[in-house]
Formats: sequence, structure tokens, C-alpha cells
Amino acid sequence: MLQEEILELELPSPNSEVKYTSSQKVLNGKIIPPKQHLLLLSADDWEEFIVEWGHFQKTKYHLVTRLGGANDYGIDVACFYTNKGFQGDWDNFQCKYYKGDPLTPGTAIPEVGKILWHIFNKKITVPKVYYFFAPKDCGSALKKLLLDSSKLKNKFFDEWDKWCANTITSTQAVELEGVFLNFVEQFDFSIFQYKPVLEVIEEHSETPYHAIRFGGGLKDRPDPIEPPENVDEAEVRYVEQLNEAYADHKNVDAKKLDLGDHPELEKHFGRQREAFYFAESLRTFARDSVPPGTFEELQNDMLDGVIDTVENEYEDGLKRLKEVMKESKSVPLDANGLFQVVRVKDRYGICHQLANEEKLLWVKNDD
Repeated sequence: MLQEEILELELPSPNSEVKYTSSQKVLNGKIIPPKQHLLLLSADDWEEFIVEWGHFQKTKYHLVTRLGGANDYGIDVACFYTNKGFQGDWDNFQCKYYKGDPLTPGTAIPEVGKILWHIFNKKITVPKVYYFFAPKDCGSALKKLLLDSSKLKNKFFDEWDKWCANTITSTQAVELEGVFLNFVEQFDFSIFQYKPVLEVIEEHSETPYHAIRFGGGLKDRPDPIEPPENVDEAEVRYVEQLNEAYADHKNVDAKKLDLGDHPELEKHFGRQREAFYFAESLRTFARDSVPPGTFEELQNDMLDGVIDTVENEYEDGLKRLKEVMKESKSVPLDANGLFQVVRVKDRYGICHQLANEEKLLWVKNDD
């Protein structure tokens, strides 16, 4: 398989059309343990779960691709350690969907036969590890084989004619003989292992999709970022807007305003920077804890809630800013998946994030 073809198969992001923003869905989900929850998944939901789980694998590997389907060479999810594709080290995860029963030797060994045949024909290289896992895990009979590679190899030979010969390709029966037989006899069957479902669930818990699939609430939120001593480049516009509001309040040119001459404004400025970084911390937390777009929807809800207040007439820009901050505390955000971790400073900080993008203006041209 060409490197270009591998890149085209990079694992996609989980379905972005599904909105998981309700705080109730995040908090409660389905009130059953994740392992039991997996048993209720349909084939389509299992596929989506694997894509979500693949999001975690992307933190460990250079490239993660999904090959399942026709001409998949016996590969489901291929994880490459380098940019060399099959010419470098890689792992294979065979994520079999069987709703009724645990994975059995009769299901797994034909998959072993398929990948060995394609390795023998130089379609792909040998993976470092080949993992099996399924919603009901691997059954005890298969686990015993995967834990003893010599027994797995013996079973493979014993069942070749029955389980493998006519399932490798649709065009021919594959005989275990000649050069291919020699290849299989020399092959290291210890690469075939099983991945416990609980381990898969643990890895899935490190993705932004875990809470909305299994419920149980969000992870603990880390301490917020402390503002740096000097204004960062990412703060420039909302800080300019604050200075414009202060200058408007004092009726002076913003370029000539020195906050050191106005202790009450200097303290206010410090609090606004704390709030901005509070909200930036929430943005970072959201990236790792909830699906993409959840934090942006929170910002949109805040904008919708305060926009009328911004557009009212005020004696100066500082008065407008303070009225917006007051209004921000009562904007309903409970429809958002982050609601349970949002604090008052986040609400203020989101307003400054919006000001940073000029979606909110404290001083209007006609003031």
C-alpha cells in the first residue's frame, strides 16, 4: 500500500454533527457502568466509539488510520509510529463487533490467517503487535491461546482447512503448503494479543468524548492560569478596550491614561485579567474534556445573553462594561455541557474573550 493511500485513510474526527452539549447528558449519561454500556451499542455506535477511542491513540502514534472493509489486508485500525507507514513500526487493532458473545478462536484465527497471507504476499509488513478486542471482550478459550503463542500456532494449523482456507480471499482457496507453509512455521505468533475492554475504556476516558458517552460528570478542573506580569500578545485587543473604557470614564485620551494614577481602575484592571485567564483555562479544559465546539457554543450563548445590554446607551464605556458583567452572571448556560464547572470569573472572562474578538465593544463611536 502506498504512503499516499495510507494518509488518505487517516482516522477522522468523531461525528461532529451530533451535538452533545446538554449538561444533563454530561452529568448523567446512561446510569450503567461503561463496560455494560458497551454491550448495548449498535454496530454503528461501536464504529463511532472506535473513532472516539482512536482520538486517544493519536496522542501515542504519528498516524492512526481506519482500513476496515474490502481489501483491508486483515487490518482494522492501523497505528503508525513514524511517517514511514508500513515501512516503519506499526501496531494493528482488530476491533471486532460481536453483540452476542465474546470473541472466539473461530472468529479470531481466520483474521490471523488473513493478515499472514497479506504479509507473505508483501502487501503489508509485520506489525509490532496485533491486538484483538470486542464489546464482550475475548472469551476464555481465545485468551488462553493468545497468552500462549505456541498453542495459538498449533490451533492455527489444526483449523486451517476448516476456518481459513476459504475465507482469506473470495477468488481462491489458500492452501497451507510450500513456501507459504514455511513462512507460517517461522512466523512469531506472540505478536497476537488481546486488549481488555476495561483498558480500552480507560484509554477512552482520556478523550473529550468519554463523559458524553458514559456520563458520570466531568473530570476535576485544574487550577486556573495566573496572568503573566506583562500583557501577552493574545490579550492586546481586550486590554485596549479596557483602556478605552477607563479613558472614556475619566474623559481623557486613552494614550495618556496612566492606571497608576487611578488605584481603583488599576485594581479593576487586575481583576479583569484574572477573569480572562480564568476563561482561557476553561477553554483548555474544554478541549480535553468535551467534544469540539462545546466551548464555542458557550461563548455564543453568552454573547446572545449580553448583546442587548451592550447595545444600550450609557454615560461612558466603563459603565457599559460593568452592566454587561452584571448581566453575564444571570445568562442561562445550563444547556451547555460545561455548565457544571463554569464559575463567575469564567462568565466575566468569556465577555473579555468576546471583546478580544471585537464581538463586544465597550466604547462605541457615537458615545
